[in-house]
Amino acid sequence: MNERVVFDLAQLPRVSDGWTFLYTEHARIERADYAIELFDAQGRVPVPVASLSVLLLGPGTTVTHAAMLALAESGCSVVWCGEGTGRFYASGIGETRRGHHLEAQATAWASSRKHLEVVRRLYSMRFPDGLPEGLSLEQIRGYEGVRVRDAYADVARETGVPWNGRAYKQGDWASADPVNRALSAANACLYGLCHAAIVATGFCPGLGFIHTGKLLSFVYDVADLYKVEVTVPVAFHVVQGGVSNIESRARKACREAFLDCRILERIVPDMQRALGLLPEKSRVFVHRTRSPPTGADGEESGMGENVGALWNPRGEAIAGGRNFGEGLLGATPAPPDDAEADDQDEEVPF
Repeated sequence: MNERVVFDLAQLPRVSDGWTFLYTEHARIERADYAIELFDAQGRVPVPVASLSVLLLGPGTTVTHAAMLALAESGCSVVWCGEGTGRFYASGIGETRRGHHLEAQATAWASSRKHLEVVRRLYSMRFPDGLPEGLSLEQIRGYEGVRVRDAYADVARETGVPWNGRAYKQGDWASADPVNRALSAANACLYGLCHAAIVATGFCPGLGFIHTGKLLSFVYDVADLYKVEVTVPVAFHVVQGGVSNIESRARKACREAFLDCRILERIVPDMQRALGLLPEKSRVFVHRTRSPPTGADGEESGMGENVGALWNPRGEAIAGGRNFGEGLLGATPAPPDDAEADDQDEEVPF
């Protein structure tokens, strides 16, 4: 019996099923059936984008419209970056159509009390044994500073690579010492991976809690959970093995480290935990299809006439996609909602 399976683009995509990332530069990218191919002077390489989480496009890259469509249909995020992933320029959108994560993130960001709670969680998650109770934010930052300083000192002592502090100039990349260049390349890969997970699951990369004022503030918040564990050791061990092709070797080492620590399986639950959300017990994930799936109502899921629910101050969802003015002409207006807001006395940091 042929069973019809309905896939819903509105649901959370399974980021953890994908590979981590792929970086390319000075290449042309074209569509090949339902995947892509990279062309350069050395030949061509097919890439199964349905298994890829993020594609990093460096300088000299040309991508066709058809290739971008294949990437979007496969749920692969695309990031345009500088040479060696040294800078971030732009990115594509994720494939989720739901807004519940974004709403929870914005609610926590706009409330002074909830914002501080998220900041404390993000810091506490970096310490395996947690933090002492009753610390002020300044004291927590002091603990974090000691943790990072000790991490650099420990891995420098282990590898024998000299460490004189984090220092680099964006306009003069070559002036940085080898370990700082390796750190920058490794962190850029981590940023790309975290950014892909953020946009793929419906969070906003710009609404940060510890970091603020940048379009990638939340990316930096999330990436900082893993730097000491992943990119710091990677950078020092890469330099320990020699100073040639540091950026390329750092990227390759990051890819192996991301797989070893299963970072893609951790990012989404960690974001949910930081925002006070429980990781979902059961998820319906996006199936990689060649065309938008069709829901039971005949509309493309998350698109078309399926416009979602409407907000009201009582906290209940009202079905959208209908005209609420029908039959109300000449009727007595309904009294306004008098629901109380949860945080009336809190300052909103706009």
